[in-house]
Amino acid sequence: MERIEVKFSADGVDAQTGAFTGYGAVFGNIDSYGDVIQKGAFKDSLKEWKREKKLPPMLVQHGGWMMTDMDALPIGKWEEMEEDDTGLKVGGRLINLDTERGKSIYGAMKEGVLDGMSIGYRVKEFSYGTKPEEPRRTLKKIELVEVSVVTFPANGKARVDAIKAAAQDFSSGNVAMMKRLVEENLRDAGFSGSEAKAAASAMASKIGAMREAGTGLDELVQLMRNPKS
Repeated sequence: MERIEVKFSADGVDAQTGAFTGYGAVFGNIDSYGDVIQKGAFKDSLKEWKREKKLPPMLVQHGGWMMTDMDALPIGKWEEMEEDDTGLKVGGRLINLDTERGKSIYGAMKEGVLDGMSIGYRVKEFSYGTKPEEPRRTLKKIELVEVSVVTFPANGKARVDAIKAAAQDFSSGNVAMMKRLVEENLRDAGFSGSEAKAAASAMASKIGAMREAGTGLDELVQLMRNPKS
């Protein structure tokens, strides 16, 4: 799953209802991967969500890599989502504002330290740029998975940081999560689906052996960076 971040102003976050609006993605804006989203890219996905009579979940930091059940718990509910001339316009509200988690998220947004929105998506159709001045890819059709409130762009470096954090806990859940992240990284790097899956599976087996041997964090992070070694 890929991600794109857009900054937004938190001035409009309602203190009583937690309601706010913004853009999950902007058309014509080249992201850190060199990709640009074409107008209409979300059209089919939004229709699919409409048929399900719901919208993608609202998460914080893309679910924090789903390390705990709390990370996967939505922080709010998107109530509006549509394309306009600018991009993917969204409107929703925070929930559980009377809890510590709700208060912390609202406070961070209000103070402008949690000031980005980022979509989690899968590319269904795209074209490659053929000239140096053109984007690496023009994304023509996107499957929208979730829309998060974030503090930093979810780029390749962020994935490595998440792997480092997860590597401090060799639980089976974190190993599975790291396997999934490595497979996603390899797909993004141009590996075929079968190659990425095979390399990630081999990496998971190595982690098991390294865990038994008491391998340190540095060695494990190196394995994350080069899972085919």
